[in-house]
Order: sequence, then C-alpha cells, then structure tokens
Amino acid sequence: MSREIRITPSILNADFQNLDYEIGRIAAQSDLIHLDVMDNIFVPNFTFDFQRASEIIHSCPIPVDAHLMVADVDHIAPAYAETGCASVTIHAEATRNVGATLRSIRKAGARAGLGIKPGTSIEDYSEFIDDVDMFLIMTVEPGFGGQSFMHSMMDKVQRTRSIIGDRPIWLQVDGGISLDTISEAAQAGADVFVAGSAVFKADNPSEMINSLRKLADSVVN
Repeated sequence: MSREIRITPSILNADFQNLDYEIGRIAAQSDLIHLDVMDNIFVPNFTFDFQRASEIIHSCPIPVDAHLMVADVDHIAPAYAETGCASVTIHAEATRNVGATLRSIRKAGARAGLGIKPGTSIEDYSEFIDDVDMFLIMTVEPGFGGQSFMHSMMDKVQRTRSIIGDRPIWLQVDGGISLDTISEAAQAGADVFVAGSAVFKADNPSEMINSLRKLADSVVN
C-alpha cells in the first residue's frame, strides 16, 4: 500500500537567533516544521518555554508539529493545540493519563501524537490506537540534535506499522535521519521523517528536503 511521505525539518539544529530566516529557507519544501520543546527536566536540555514557542507557532508560515519533551505534559499539551499547532506529540513516559491527554489535544483542534523513547515498548501503548493520529518512534535518545541513527529501532518501527495496519495513522521517526538512513526507515514502515542536522547543515537545505523526499518516495511508492 502506498503511503504519503512527509518531511518535517526540526529547528533544533537551526539558528535560534534567526528562526524566521531559517524557516523561510525551507518552508516551500517542508510539509510541517518540527518544533522541539525541551524543559531540562524530562530531557537534559532546554529549548523554548511556552511563550517563545507560541511566538514561533504564530509566525510560522506553514503548519507546526510540536514535539513536547517536557515533564508537565498533561497540562501543557492542550495549550499547544489551542495556540495553533497542527500536530502535538506527547511522550508516553512523561504522561500521567495518556488517553485523556491525547483526546484533549484532539478536542483543542490538533492532531494527537504519541512519542516512544528507544527503551520503551510500543506494545505497552498500543491500546491507545483509537486516540492517536501519529506514533513517533525515537531513533535517538531525546534531548539533543546531531545524534547517530539507532538502526536497532527499525524492528520497533516495523511492529508499530503492523499495529497501525490500515488505519490512517502517521508513523514518524525522529533522530539521525539523513540521506544514508531515510530509506531504511521508510522500508521499515515510517512515512513522516524529522530531519534536523541533515537539513540545516546542508549547503542547500531546501534541496536536501527534496532529496530526502525522493529517497523515501522511491521506497514506499
């Protein structure tokens, strides 16, 4: 079955002092912008607080895919949906009431995503299949950009694809996605790809997005 490929560049590897310019360089080629929100509690790094994230969301010319790597996610996730995100992903490991929080994201108008760290089993959260619009399988440990792709996660991606079946649920991978790894991830079943370093460290970021999309498309379609 063919799948629509989506490329969502992560601004984690962009120049935070010139985000409007950085996003403008890739907006025409990107499906969404991936906004990594870290609180230095759930992960050992800090990126944006809610106020700064809201400014980015409001000024972004294309839809925003917010990836919340924060401790108090049950409380804050609906606010990201309300402020205009197209998609909001919570981490299973940080969420007290997974089902209720996913449903609150949807109620606030955004797609609901559920992120799974490398050490977490997808089967432990398959019961939330009817509350999820996207599963995110981390292919690095969350917290920092520029990490190496974890090939061992491809089995989990395959298992997640089997759990999804024919449902219209996106399957996203995040971490180490590049020209060298995107085909492997697509072959395993992913159809939404977060690329940070590969895009923003490229000589031509927009052309890199096109190249990544072409490779993934050639695998799934």
